[in-house]
Amino acid sequence: MAEKRRVFSPDFKRNAIKLSYQKNSTKESAEELGIEMHFIQRWRREHRQFGDGSFCGKGQKRVHPEQKTIYELEQKLKKAELRYEILQNATPHLYNGNEEIYQFIKNSHKKYDLMQMCQVLDVGKKRYNIWKKNGLSEKKRHIIALKKNITKIFLNSNKRCGSRQITSELNQLGCNLKQSKVDFYMRQLKLKRIPKRKFVATTDSFHNHYIATNVLNRNFTVGAPSKVWVSDITYIKTKKRFMYLTVIMDLFDRKIIGWNLSVSMSAENTILPSWKMAAKNRKVLEGMIFHSDRGVQYACKVFSDILDSFGCIRSMSRKWDSNDNAVCESFFSTLKNELVHQKIKLISQRHMRKEIYDFIETWYNRKRIHSYLKYKTIEQFEAENQTIYNSHLEM
Repeated sequence: MAEKRRVFSPDFKRNAIKLSYQKNSTKESAEELGIEMHFIQRWRREHRQFGDGSFCGKGQKRVHPEQKTIYELEQKLKKAELRYEILQNATPHLYNGNEEIYQFIKNSHKKYDLMQMCQVLDVGKKRYNIWKKNGLSEKKRHIIALKKNITKIFLNSNKRCGSRQITSELNQLGCNLKQSKVDFYMRQLKLKRIPKRKFVATTDSFHNHYIATNVLNRNFTVGAPSKVWVSDITYIKTKKRFMYLTVIMDLFDRKIIGWNLSVSMSAENTILPSWKMAAKNRKVLEGMIFHSDRGVQYACKVFSDILDSFGCIRSMSRKWDSNDNAVCESFFSTLKNELVHQKIKLISQRHMRKEIYDFIETWYNRKRIHSYLKYKTIEQFEAENQTIYNSHLEM
């Protein structure tokens, strides 16, 4: 059987060195202590090099006392760098639930110390070991999958969707959820929409043109397409100047059927090109109500003659009453809250044109869920009501 290796304490080593200098030779001191002479010789060499830092205990690095402060600072720096590296690599998983964090720890255990990862990521080692042994329950897996879907819908909407819209979309996919539960998970995931802001309307009603009566009278519910179109104009600030967005919406499905973005408020650059697009995209029926505010663009003779030529009925909001055209006002509020106000910096006119096109044609008219349409997209609503579209627009 091999002889058991002797272990000497730091105090024993210090006393042995002290004794060796008091005796005539290291051999004499070694014999008195009952150890091999080479031990004392080695300890003396180490003491000459590291001084009092020679015998710091098992697992500790020898450092000369004069270098101790620098060494401790270097160690703290290494720990901070390692902590940052762990956090940086774990960041994509931090808000996706414990399952992904546990999986990250499992995949990284060869690279990082387990205890260190648990401390940095605020994970209990005991809970991690239970997960590693048993995995997650069916309920927890369901919650993790649900949170992933909520995050996916939120990010796909460019952070435009709130809990109500996300709840509706999840329920259409087969989930049976309450809005309060989705709102709770969104708070956990730190998913938050940009808060709403107020904006200024741009209406020049000081003119001598004819003002039509309010035929629509806030009756915003319509049973068929091309029965009522509504229109409005708003301003959008860009890097160099303001731009003006004109829209025409069909109240039946809330679709923006005509729009134009211009740098001028004249009728030739606002309502006329918007009307041209709307008439191209959707048939104008005789007797259709066209509602707007009292702006000069809508009251001017050129546009009035166009409406008369199509047999449309003109309708205008009462003076200073934006609620008479509330649906268009709501669209502009949505546009500014979900697109314009999310921009940290002002963008160029060219970039703004592209952004507006993508918002209206790709997002609002196709993918966005509308509460008025019972939380369906306009495309879904059109598909479900194709008979109504065919019977009215093919007349």
